[in-house]
Formats: sequence, structure tokens, C-alpha cells
Amino acid sequence: MAETPQSPFDHLTRRAVLGGAGVGLLTGVLGGAWEAAEAATLHGKLPKQVDCVVVGGGISGLVAARHIRYHQQKSVLVLEARDRVGGRVLNHKLPNGSVIESGGAFIGPTQNHIAALAKQLGVQTFKEYNDGQSVSVSKGQRQLYTGTVPPDPAILLDAALVQLRIDQMAAELDVSQPWAHPNAKTWDSQTLGSWLRANTLNHDVVNLILAWTQPGFGADVDELSLLFVLWYVACSGDEKNKGTFERNSNTADGAQESRFIGGSQLIPLRMAATLHNKVALNAPVHRIAQRDGYCFVHSARGVVRAKRVIVACPPPMVLGIDWHPQLPAPRRTLLEQMPMGDLMKCDAVYKTPFWRKAGMNGFGISDAGAVRASFDNSPPDGKVGVLLAFVGGSTWRTYGTMSVANRRKHVLEGFAAMFGDEALHPIEYVEHNWPHEKWTGGAPVAFMGPNTLSTYGPWIRKPHGRVHWAGTETSTYWTGYMDGAVRAGHRAAAEAGLHL
Repeated sequence: MAETPQSPFDHLTRRAVLGGAGVGLLTGVLGGAWEAAEAATLHGKLPKQVDCVVVGGGISGLVAARHIRYHQQKSVLVLEARDRVGGRVLNHKLPNGSVIESGGAFIGPTQNHIAALAKQLGVQTFKEYNDGQSVSVSKGQRQLYTGTVPPDPAILLDAALVQLRIDQMAAELDVSQPWAHPNAKTWDSQTLGSWLRANTLNHDVVNLILAWTQPGFGADVDELSLLFVLWYVACSGDEKNKGTFERNSNTADGAQESRFIGGSQLIPLRMAATLHNKVALNAPVHRIAQRDGYCFVHSARGVVRAKRVIVACPPPMVLGIDWHPQLPAPRRTLLEQMPMGDLMKCDAVYKTPFWRKAGMNGFGISDAGAVRASFDNSPPDGKVGVLLAFVGGSTWRTYGTMSVANRRKHVLEGFAAMFGDEALHPIEYVEHNWPHEKWTGGAPVAFMGPNTLSTYGPWIRKPHGRVHWAGTETSTYWTGYMDGAVRAGHRAAAEAGLHL
């Protein structure tokens, strides 16, 4: 039997197709409409018992649930705290009907698990616009450039050497146990920032790297353990391809190469539809007790008994659950030292992608202001233009706490510094402030500071009795990305399935 259904319809009975719920399910699968996907979720009372409860209806949790239901042929229930599925993946529909992403969006080479899942669900991709020049704003000076690094002779050599050294160090790590490396303790005792300053002549390189860490982690270089960053880079590959800084950070041939037509949330929406009424929304879990050979999962919608539980929610959210027995002290400490990044996405919508006519691709970096990194976030047909700003780390702590009107002003000024005054006049402004979302607490990933990964890392996937751990942070490849979420969902379901 295949690991997951070969098509969204493989496991529909004739009765389900002919029934009203089946019509809603088919509509959700074919059209991707949120209303239809919601209709396919469980309303009313929860079942008293199932083989496996999955906590969290993001990509990882839904993948795990599909694996349990269709590969293991066991009963499953997903409990999702929000009124929607998708977790850190969220679509936004523009007035003209186009869709952009307010959460995770990109897919690139070696991310084969999310690619296979999207293909199975009928979600296609398109290439991120990358024609033309990028723009850099440094010390108030604007410069157009091609390639991956601004051609500033003062930092070019340092930047190249840093990138080379990071790749070399990352290549030495075993992605399944980076704490086992002989230098793990040494690398984990310092921050990326302290290592950069010790290994560069021009410390402007630190500011350049901030344009990678703030969007990528929602954190600054002095908040991130060097070992954690090296592991993150090592994870940016697969079993046949070593992870590299370039693959993690680049657009062409990198993690930002493509996006999904119709938005990335189509993937969890269509997965939820194929699960029919096995997904319960508005069901935050507040207690998990293990006794008498079972797990008793207490949620806002009732208590469910299960043989196994898979927890697939952001690490800090796990700490909000009352555990009996309590989590082991090292596991709890690990979670306490894995905060979510501070990140929001701000999109300015224009009548046209005007920067393209000026020979620019929409990618920009800056050493100051609200827009430290910019991307072209336009829909595939380009009928409207969208500039995206990642506002993360200390930049979020400055601008993310402002009023919307004040932040909008600063974001548009940041776009104008990169792409000209036409950027000051969008037809719509959209933002999603992830640290303010109750059941996520930040984005894009939970990160680790010094002395965490080397000490507590071995607990990241270790089951707690009958409880198994999913979520992108537990993946050994593409941790922090949608591909990592898929991998982790399959792995956790396979573990749990051995005991069902």
C-alpha cells in the first residue's frame, strides 16, 4: 500500500461521495474553497476514542493523520486549536481574486516531500520572479546588482569566506544528531554574531547576514547559536545532497525558487478535505494524561481516549499543555529554550509590478529601516504587483509593535528606498503579525540560542511514553520549512503506527 493516497479520492466510499458531506469534500478538493474544507471538518461531539489523536492541524499534523488513516488503516482524529487548518501556512485573497501567502510560501530544490504531496493534491507551482537586478541599500546609498551578494569590495571577500566556512562546517554535521560532532559544545557556546565578528575583518558582514537571519529565523545573529545555524544549513538538502548556505538563502536554485499557484494553504485545506470529518477545529488541547495503557486528551470540545498521540504544534505551545506524567526535565528545558521567532509579513499591492519594467526583480536588502529584506510576492499572472517585506528579529521589535498606520508608513518608505517613489502608493496594504497569533506565538520557526542544541538536542524526537513529536522543528532535513513539516509528520506517524 502506498504511504499516502495516490489521489484525494482513493479512500472515498460510494456512500460518502453520494452524501452531502461527500459533496462538500469533493468541492473542497477540487476548488480549494475554505468554506467547503470547513464543512468537511467534524461538527458536534467528538468520538470517545480513536487509535491516534493528532494535536495540531498544520501541514505536519495533517500529514501524520493521513498516514495513520490510510497507511496504517487506523482511526485518527486531529484536534486543531484555531478555526482553520494550516498552522503557519495562511492564504490571503486580494480584491481581484488573486491569492498571496501571509505565512510559509516558498519551495525549492531537494524539498521533494512537499513537492510530492502538492503534486498528489493537484497544487501546482510557479517560479518566483527572478529576472533583472536586485537592489541593496547600505548607509543610505542604493545599488543595483546581479548575483547573490552586493558587489561591495569592502565586504565581498569577507562574505565569500564566511559563506565558504559555514558550508564546510555544516557539511561535517550529522543532521540526525548534530550534538555528536566533536566541536558541538564549542560551536554551541557562541552565537552566530560573536563567531562572525571573530572571523571577519569588516563587521558590515554582520549587517548583511542579518538580512538572512531576520526573515529566516525571526531573530538576530546574537540570538542564534552557531551550532544551531550550522545544523539549519546542513538541513538544507536531502539524503543525497549536502545542505548549503546558498541553497538555503538563494532564489534561483534555492529555497525561495518557487511558490504554489493558489497559495500554499491549499495544501493543508485539501489534506483536511481528504480526511473528511477527522479534523476538529476550535479544539485547543489543555491536558494529556497517560494511564491504564491509554492517552486521555482533554480539549475544549471534549475528552478523547487514544492508544497513541502525535503532537504537531509549535514547541512553545507544548508548554501550555498540562502533562501527566510531567514531561521529563530535559524535554521541558529544551522547549523552554526554543522560542518562536519574531516575524511578520507586510505586503504592498500595486496595479502593476512596476519594478519589473525598471529591470528589477523585486528582491532587495537594506541595512536599516523596516524593510530589511524584500521579495516580489506577485501572483503568477502578474496582473497586480506585490512587494513583500519580512519584518523580523530586532526590526520586528522596533516596527512590529507600532500602530498599523505608522508601520505601513515605514514599510512603504522602505520599499520606496529600494524601488522608487511609486512604491509609496499601493492600492492595498496587507500584513500578518505572527507573534500576535495566539496558537503560534511567532514565526517562521522556533530557534535555539547558545548551549541548547548540544545539551538538550537528543530529546527533540524522543517519545514521551505514548506521545510522539511531529512539527517542522523535529525534522532532520529542511527543519523550519514545509518540507520538514511533511517529513516530520511521516516519521512521527510511522513511530506511532508501530504500536497501534
